[in-house]
Amino acid sequence: MPVRDGLVSGATGPIEPRPETAMTMPTPDIATRPAAEAPARDLERLRLPSVAPGERIVVAMSGGVDSSTVAAAMTALGYDVIGVTLQLYDHGAAVKKAGACCAGQDIHDARRVAESLDIPHYVLDYEDRFRRAVIDDFVASYRAGRTPIPCVLCNERVKFADLLDMARDLDAACLVTGHYVRWSHGADGPELHRAVDRDRDQSYFLYRTTRAQLDRVRFPLGALDKRETRALAERFGLVTASKPDSQDICFVPDGRYSDVIAKLSPGAAQPGDIVHEDGRVLGRHDSIIHFTIGQRRGLNVATGAPLYVLRLDADRNRVIVGPRDSLATRRIAVQAVNWLGDGTWPDVAARGLPVRIKVRSTRPPVPATVRAIGPASAEVTIAGSEEGVAPGQACVFYDADPAETRMFGGGWIAGNQNN
Repeated sequence: MPVRDGLVSGATGPIEPRPETAMTMPTPDIATRPAAEAPARDLERLRLPSVAPGERIVVAMSGGVDSSTVAAAMTALGYDVIGVTLQLYDHGAAVKKAGACCAGQDIHDARRVAESLDIPHYVLDYEDRFRRAVIDDFVASYRAGRTPIPCVLCNERVKFADLLDMARDLDAACLVTGHYVRWSHGADGPELHRAVDRDRDQSYFLYRTTRAQLDRVRFPLGALDKRETRALAERFGLVTASKPDSQDICFVPDGRYSDVIAKLSPGAAQPGDIVHEDGRVLGRHDSIIHFTIGQRRGLNVATGAPLYVLRLDADRNRVIVGPRDSLATRRIAVQAVNWLGDGTWPDVAARGLPVRIKVRSTRPPVPATVRAIGPASAEVTIAGSEEGVAPGQACVFYDADPAETRMFGGGWIAGNQNN
């Protein structure tokens, strides 16, 4: 994304910066800013490893409290900060949704924060690229009976890839984001670790970050918990200090995924049978896009015992249901492995490697063994079992030692077995 003649080239062509984004590079004067009120010890925890004050950095600003606090803290620490916001979607009511990101009010909030910090700020229109790389995949995955994670794809295909290109074009030392994950430099190079705030840890969503990208990305908020972040935002006097956190998927305005899928892919809603795992047809459904593995509510069938969605058969348009015990998964097939641990995949896991895994972002890591079965594939055997393991979700690997926090990468869940 070269910068030339005051224009930033985005996915849909050159975009003229707003008046406040003119390419001027103010020298931070910490003593005259609200940032000076933040205790020095709090700011020191956010200092960027291997990046010296005065060096230029690009901060990804979504318009929320986390990225706003990062921009303010980096400015206070003396870095030469440039803020960049990606406009990813503009779906009517979605731009008015409280707690969304990358659209409407959030872009306005990012501008206001940048203006208060007196830093350059660019807004890049990436709607077309986001639709092709993330939304289209989201729709196709649901139609195929998978449960996608658009946030992982957005980080992999849009945010990190393109913002790192821009950081390079701007001669910046690194890209800095508001993700809750920790970066450190180990014996084998950069490493990703779980955040101090386990409830906010976002390492699961960043497992597809490549080694090359890790060299030039930093995540200062991994050292804080959310309360500390909001306290810093208040000390900085940021307009986003009390802003609600983002909820659900950004381009789904009311949490109804099926409505978005039906709108973007009118042929997706096809009725079919709800079938018990023993073969009995129990009822009908409007479309498999309304269901995901592990779901209990909304089945509208009764057998005298609780039923859960076990599988989605897209080829036959069937929803397979059964008792909770049938949700237990002990083996997982994983594809498109991205390895961030020491050594080289698949050599490091050719004979089986003890790890801990997460199959959902909200679950704690559990003991397992991962065995490489191809150049980018693996079989994961769980020490116990996990419920609701869904194709399309991610299986993310962590250090086997519960006292350690390192994330080793992971892959997409392609299938599961309960024995």
